[in-house]
Amino acid sequence: MANDKERSINQKVWELANVLAGQGIGFTDYITQLTYLLFLKMDFENVSLRPGKIQSALPIGYQWQDLVELTGHDLLNHYEKTLSVLSQQSGLVGTIYTKAQNKIDKPVYLEKVINMIRDTNWLMEDVDVKGAIYEGILEKNGQDKKSGAGQYFTPRSLIKAMVDVTKPRIGESVCDPACGTGGFLLAAFDYMKLQSNDREKQRILKNETLFGVDNTPLVVTLASMNLYLHGIGTDNSPIDCRDSLEQEPGRAFDVILANPPFGKRPAGSVAINRDDFYVQTSNNQLNFLQHIMLSQSQGGRAAVVLPDNVLFEGGAGEVIRQELLKHFNLHTILRLPTGIFYAQGVKANVLFFTKGQETKRVWFYDYRTGIKHTLATRPMQREHLDDFVECYNNRQETERFKCYDIADILQRDKTSLDITWIKQTDEDDDMPLSELIATMEEKSNNIQNAVAQLKALMANIEE
Repeated sequence: MANDKERSINQKVWELANVLAGQGIGFTDYITQLTYLLFLKMDFENVSLRPGKIQSALPIGYQWQDLVELTGHDLLNHYEKTLSVLSQQSGLVGTIYTKAQNKIDKPVYLEKVINMIRDTNWLMEDVDVKGAIYEGILEKNGQDKKSGAGQYFTPRSLIKAMVDVTKPRIGESVCDPACGTGGFLLAAFDYMKLQSNDREKQRILKNETLFGVDNTPLVVTLASMNLYLHGIGTDNSPIDCRDSLEQEPGRAFDVILANPPFGKRPAGSVAINRDDFYVQTSNNQLNFLQHIMLSQSQGGRAAVVLPDNVLFEGGAGEVIRQELLKHFNLHTILRLPTGIFYAQGVKANVLFFTKGQETKRVWFYDYRTGIKHTLATRPMQREHLDDFVECYNNRQETERFKCYDIADILQRDKTSLDITWIKQTDEDDDMPLSELIATMEEKSNNIQNAVAQLKALMANIEE
């Protein structure tokens, strides 16, 4: 029955999305407004189900019933005022409406979205149903290449495998410093919620266990709503809207799960120059790695998706790798194939490490050589990583799972962790043109970054 309900609501969502797309309203803008209005509707349902026993979380005059009674430009004007007022509230409301703006400027289409939401009693649905519907909407949004939303969406199959081997335990704190729409936090929650039926532990799990940070207001809105619909952070969202890299971590966490943004920092971002970092660099991924290392508690575990250059880049990269090997146990590296992310040609790895234990050996799992995935025809599923999970737990060498002693790694040029052993065949090199171009662009960017660093070094020497 739940599947039928999900399909029915999803169909309504996509049908309206197509109508709005014809009027130039992008799917990201549509899903954002859907989120704003859905929260208003659920607040109204919550109060209606318990008349006289619960008060609205929203200020008088800016609630669901204040909108549905209006039409035309009166509706449009009051909706925009509502967004402005709610964005200034504290707690969960203020987080959901972080820097909220209306992107549907024609009253007739705003009315269509409101009418669709009005026809469904969202609060009456099971949290798993609500959560699945919203998660499906976010995944669809991630597939929209024009919106660029894919940068916030890590394949759920990869997330689940990372959580399955990291094994967060109920009572531990879990953080994602670049949380996107909250996929890692939700997967950790799903893993931990089955570990105890104790009411107090479940309360702590839902309200005091998960912590996320993202510097994009739109993403903070989507992530907060995603968690809220799963019953997490119903009073205060666990998502904080800020740039993780701009300040030292305020606390240490037991488990960190993350896929930091690849590429350069956005134009206009504050330059990173932190006293607590092991080395100063403009490399965004290396800075996130440093931040995560410093955010771990003693014995804390981390699983982080990072691009290939983090494994071999010299200078700051080598300094950070040496620190990682000396003061952390970098016990496992999962090498990922291309074709699993929405950005084409991305070559990435998952680094698994524990703080406070010196690395003695590193296990590598090669899930790249000879592996073909595409988002359209052969997306990576959780079962594709079953062998990795089994190898991770058993620690027995196989064709794809090899162990390298730390002494051998330290002798490698620049302490490189860019290790492969499976022979590449001609068939493996037969990649799509779009992927080949993306790979060439990636290598070109690496060369440009290296030249820029070399010029900066030469300038310092001449001074």
